[in-house]
Parts: sequence; structure tokens; C-alpha cells
Amino acid sequence: MDLGLKGKVALITGASSGLGRAIAEELAVEGADVVICARRADQLAEVAKSIEATTKRTVHAITADLAKPGEAARVVHDTIAAKGRIDVLLTNGGGPPSLPFEQTTLEQWHSAIAMNLESALELCRAALPGMKERKWGRILTLTSITVKQPVENLILSNSVRAAVTGFARTLANEVAPFNITVNNLLPGYTRTERLGGLASAVSARKGITEAQAYSVWESQIPMGRLGEPREFAALAAFLASERASYITGQSVAVDGGWIKSLT
Repeated sequence: MDLGLKGKVALITGASSGLGRAIAEELAVEGADVVICARRADQLAEVAKSIEATTKRTVHAITADLAKPGEAARVVHDTIAAKGRIDVLLTNGGGPPSLPFEQTTLEQWHSAIAMNLESALELCRAALPGMKERKWGRILTLTSITVKQPVENLILSNSVRAAVTGFARTLANEVAPFNITVNNLLPGYTRTERLGGLASAVSARKGITEAQAYSVWESQIPMGRLGEPREFAALAAFLASERASYITGQSVAVDGGWIKSLT
């Protein structure tokens, strides 16, 4: 299937590891001109080289801390300066700490909001004028299965990612007349560094091994296994494509059947 992504400019944030990296590579495989962004300059440079070696596509890297005001807009402006436009925008903030409510601090709430919600707002605000002018765009927000079925001790993620979902769903209606789609991507338990950190937190909190934490998660998934980043990236590539032109305002999970609700 030709996804129509060849030559499209895609900006992927949080792309130095995990799902962001997998999505960047998948889009490059499909022929997109990929721009990746993350805080760690050395790791970001290594990822750019790796994707270039695998896909034979040039990857542009921009180092930024999107939790800082103004940085998200700068990344968009730098991308446009380097590539001329942005066709596909994927917002991907880092995962907040795993804690119950009474152990969280106000500073941690502010950090989670800045890292996930405010960065997405700023990225979209800066990228939308060009998309509207060209009457074509794809905006994807990377959230979590927790927006449909909360996970214990993830109150920061459960709350802030739900806010991102509400923003994206509302924005989808506002920009649909300009042929711009906005969709939420909901990863389930996927084999990433983030999940390793959660396994460590569960291990310390419950007095079990990390292997046992993984076993519990796998037992809750109808498919009986964790997801792989490439499986999630395939959904992102499709929703970013020309073929997904009539799909907008959706929150689509890649979770092996973990979510139990009907919608």
C-alpha cells in the first residue's frame, strides 16, 4: 500500500528512544523527510545516524527541552527553516513519575503539564498556520491507554494525557475544514525504556521482581504478550498518510486488547 508519505515533512518529538524513535524510523521508511527532536543531543545524533543508515534517508535533528516555554515554537520554526514546511506533527511528551496522588508534589504536576499538555499546545499553535494555508496536515498526539482505562499509581499520566486527548479531540473539529486530521495514539504495555522504568517502580512498591511485574501485565493482555514499538509505529504511519484522510478525532489504541471498554 502506497501511503503517500514520500516527500512529506514530519516532525516527531520525543524521538531519541522508544515509540518516538520507532515512529520516526517508520515514517522515514515510507519516504518522509523526518525531523526528530529530544533533549539529549548525543543520543539524538546517534538515533539520526541509525535511521539514516537503515532507511537511506536524511534525518534532521533538533535538540530542545519542550517543557520550557518557547522551545516548542522554536523547534517548529527551525524545522520550517530547514525543510520549508511541516506536513505531519507528532507530539510526544515524556512519561511522568509513577506515583499515587498523595505522594505527588505540585511541582511534579506543573512539570507533567508543561511536558505533555503545554508542549502539545505550543507545537500545534506554531505548526497549524502553514498546514491551514496548504490545506493539508496530520497531527498525532501520543498519549496512553490510561485515557480510556486509568492505571493505578499513574495519576499524573492519567490526568494530563486525558487533558491532551480532550484538546486534540476538540481541535480536530476546528481544523477539519482545512483537510487537517488530528488523532490520538494510545500505546498499551509496549517494550520500551519507559515500561522498564514502570516495572522498576512496581517492583519497589510491591516487593516483587521486575520479571514478575512484566508477567502481571502480560496476564492482563488478551494477546498474552507486550507490544513492540514497530507495531505501534505502523498505526502512526497510516494515520499520518494520505490514505487516512477521512479519519479524525479518534483515539486509537494499540494494546493487544487490554482496554475492556466498548469504545
